[in-house]
Amino acid sequence: MSIIGWIILGLLAGAAAKILLPGKDPGGLIGTTLIGIAGAFVGGWISARWLDRPINNDFFDGATWLAAIGGAFVLLVVYRLLFGHSRSR
Repeated sequence: MSIIGWIILGLLAGAAAKILLPGKDPGGLIGTTLIGIAGAFVGGWISARWLDRPINNDFFDGATWLAAIGGAFVLLVVYRLLFGHSRSR
């Protein structure tokens, strides 16, 4: 899959992670979108590196989608833990 395919997959994975984890994000739409793209890359890398599941070149592979959504979900949770709770109100 090309880099453009991974970016599109990341956008969709970020949207899916946002649906799974609703609420207000500190970065807004752009921050969530970038986290989705990064999560797709991280999820794909972890899947290929440590789970011994090589990423197919097919855009519609279910394991690739699960890895991308899982990576986006984890990064969104970490992002909210690090930057989501402001003490100044």
